[in-house]
Amino acid sequence: MAPKVLVSDKLSETAVQIFRDRGIDVDFLPELGKDKDKLAEVIGQYDGLAIRSATKVTPTILEAATNLKVVGRAGIGTDNVDKEASSKKGVIVMNTPFGNMITTAEHAIAMMFAVARQIPEASESTHAGKWEKSKFMGVELTNKTLGVIGAGNIGGIVCDRARGLKMKVVAFDPFLSEEKAEKMQVEKVELDELLTRADFITLHVPFTEGTKNILSAENLAKTKKGVRIINCARGGLVDEEALAELLKSGHVAGAAFDVFKEEPAKENALFNLPNVVCTPHLGAATTEAQENVALQVAEQMSNYLLTGAVENALNMPSVTAEEAKVMGPWIKLADHLGAFAGQMTDEPIEAINICYDGVVSDMNLEALNCSVIAGILKKANPDVNMVSAPVIAKERGIQISTTTQDKTGSFDGYIKVTVVTSKRERSVAGTVFSDGKPRFIQIKGINIDAEVGANMLYTTNKDVPGIIGTLGGTLGGMDVNIANFTLGRSDVGGEAIALLYVDGPVSVEARAKLAETGMFTQVKPLAFDVA
Repeated sequence: MAPKVLVSDKLSETAVQIFRDRGIDVDFLPELGKDKDKLAEVIGQYDGLAIRSATKVTPTILEAATNLKVVGRAGIGTDNVDKEASSKKGVIVMNTPFGNMITTAEHAIAMMFAVARQIPEASESTHAGKWEKSKFMGVELTNKTLGVIGAGNIGGIVCDRARGLKMKVVAFDPFLSEEKAEKMQVEKVELDELLTRADFITLHVPFTEGTKNILSAENLAKTKKGVRIINCARGGLVDEEALAELLKSGHVAGAAFDVFKEEPAKENALFNLPNVVCTPHLGAATTEAQENVALQVAEQMSNYLLTGAVENALNMPSVTAEEAKVMGPWIKLADHLGAFAGQMTDEPIEAINICYDGVVSDMNLEALNCSVIAGILKKANPDVNMVSAPVIAKERGIQISTTTQDKTGSFDGYIKVTVVTSKRERSVAGTVFSDGKPRFIQIKGINIDAEVGANMLYTTNKDVPGIIGTLGGTLGGMDVNIANFTLGRSDVGGEAIALLYVDGPVSVEARAKLAETGMFTQVKPLAFDVA
């Protein structure tokens, strides 16, 4: 059955058509974005929810979203989505960070021009029939120093445009390397130096605990006299009250703000001050940007629902469409290995150690880790998935460690999962054959070669004659058909294991019959999702 998506905010018809063209059932009901009760009523029907800013994805909505797999936000900000509740529910939250980069960067440049030449005030004065030519004395941008706080996607575009205006650009960004700064033709500096040198300061960072009030009263006091400050990024990055006082004193010559600490901004310390330009969060408000983010979210959601590709997710590692094609069998293997270890473990898990060998060590390990953890936790919580698994593991205090190594054996690559409890360590390893099928290749250090079936039976015993006959005869007598049979042992007469792929679940009675023979130290039924 085709996946089903609800569009609950205004998205372009072209974006809606993308879902249809990809074979996805889509309902375009933009009125539901403002009707939370109706949305909660119908959301259980849908695999995906495409939104803008009107729809609020709350825990109540998520509780009713019994089939929901992905929420796609056409835009950058996801303040209207409860990401923690989404993660616990196993719902991927995507945004579209690149569709409005140019638009937002251009708005910052426009705001810089506006405050440099006092354009809004001059326009209002002229409309009023005044001709106050001498009142609005501006400054040129050429040869001025622009301080860019945050030189990522949008900040990088602003740097490029500013250099085109013949400005000197200094940038503060802890993640900006010297090599990248040189390539961008900007000077990388620390924040204090930027504050003292910049004639204009523009912010392009997300709102986090680390960036909250990055332009605090203390930092604003360090700025060069006559500085002009532009914020088209996020409210809360600047102490607006402190900035208002510096504007009144003349230390700051002007400010241009598109975002505010409280939005919608009905009142603000910056309002009605001379040479302060304010706009109502218009950074992404161009027809091109709105169309771009709508198309992008439709493509991303379609890719995930149809191929498993995860792009621009905020609560799980991204897996590109190209990665998904190559990694699909390995992600499935990771889940199987986790499921094996999880079903074999009855006591609380303290740690999960994952080793990636050979070709798999160069893949997207974050995604593979999520699959392993999800497989392990499914025994206790069948609804867990790659999104919710890391959250649940963290809540339970389970330590996750990952190691990689070059090819060490006959396989091009393999994954080995070790689960640690207070009583024991249990390990299982597997690989993917050239036919794309996952295989178990080692259990408890004993080498085997077993394909993965929906229903399996695992036994341990001493390496003695008669095991195969006993397994076959006993299960046959209980009407259990064996599709595949794999044996392994540590050494002659030592510990041995058997892994049987059977046509259906092995009943309690059949397992009891095996136990009664006295030949087995363990008889364990296993189930795997091989769909």
